[in-house]
Amino acid sequence: MGLRRDGGRDLLERREDVRQANFLELFVDLVLVFALSGVVRRVVQDATAGDPVTQWRSLAYLLVLAMPLLWLWITTAHITSWFDPRRHKIQWIVLASAFGLLVMASSLPYAFTGRGWAFVLPYVILHCTRPLVLLPSLHGHALRGLYARSALWSAIGAVIWITGALVNGGTRAALWGIAVTVDIVAAQLRWPVPGRARPVISPWAMDSGHHLPERYQQLLLIALGETVLAVGISFTDLPATAGTWAALVVAYLSTVLLWRIYFYRSGQVLADAVAAAGNRLAAGRATGISHVVMVIGIVATAVGYEIVIEHAGGRPAPVWLVVILGGPALFLYGRIRLERIVFNRLSIRRVVAIAVLTAAAVPLHRAPPLAAAVVATLTLLGVALADARHAARRPPEEPSPAH
Repeated sequence: MGLRRDGGRDLLERREDVRQANFLELFVDLVLVFALSGVVRRVVQDATAGDPVTQWRSLAYLLVLAMPLLWLWITTAHITSWFDPRRHKIQWIVLASAFGLLVMASSLPYAFTGRGWAFVLPYVILHCTRPLVLLPSLHGHALRGLYARSALWSAIGAVIWITGALVNGGTRAALWGIAVTVDIVAAQLRWPVPGRARPVISPWAMDSGHHLPERYQQLLLIALGETVLAVGISFTDLPATAGTWAALVVAYLSTVLLWRIYFYRSGQVLADAVAAAGNRLAAGRATGISHVVMVIGIVATAVGYEIVIEHAGGRPAPVWLVVILGGPALFLYGRIRLERIVFNRLSIRRVVAIAVLTAAAVPLHRAPPLAAAVVATLTLLGVALADARHAARRPPEEPSPAH
């Protein structure tokens, strides 16, 4: 750690020797793995309940619980992208954010019943106080006005979050869904203030470095790591039958294929594409959205594979098909958006794969869940093989983002 005073110039000084995520940021990533694993367990609990209403409600719970966790991670990643993570003040902010994620994750099994405050308070306190901690170091910098707006909008959102914590069940989930939507939309609009011009600077504009694109790549790996963790724990707790072994193999292959499809080739050259983009604000915003969509798809896929391992030969509920087939489809949709960012084109083979997954839901509604998982895996394998065929005997494709 450096010994210089954490002044504004010091905090904002971009560091060419700290382009990659440091160990403190990777510590936050470990906490997020635990948090997303908690989301999966919570959603599986409702998705496998006997009541159809509870099963369908689990899809809403997936979004309401996962989005605040992802949003807290994303805003932390943007802070460490703007500010020098070697400075004491930034390190304390990152450590507090990791602890907040941990407390939120520990409350997930009871988030809509008795421990709502443990989910809400860390989120609200961090989003309201982090801008205030940074403001004194931003005198004379355009970020000062932006972070002041952030604190104001976080306070507005806090009212909705706290109101949700005062009620229970579906009403709480609905209010929290509204609250996280307000937080994200306001940030995308650069926290507008009536009568005031929009700031010239945006927190979502990526610089020419590799730090933030690499953080988004790591976010995908976090989600994939959570999938492996969730599947492994489920398999460990069940008898080792032919069905559970088959489900484990299929789940593992699917996870490998998701990784392969992401990194070929758009995920691999994302940082270079952002550096070459003419509009880094648009590139930064689109990159964040595409990765959130893919991560939600991966989390839904993890829910599906936990269900497959536990009920490999049973008759599937409609919700089970939604997560088993819809999770990979949502991932592919986010991957299509990423292809637009990196190569400015539409990936037809991924569009075809989404159509196949959608059409497969009709004949699979009476088949065992394992059959749906096999179809999803074969579809992903088809995309990966098509990618490999496209790349065969060709030099590695260079990014060509829109200018």
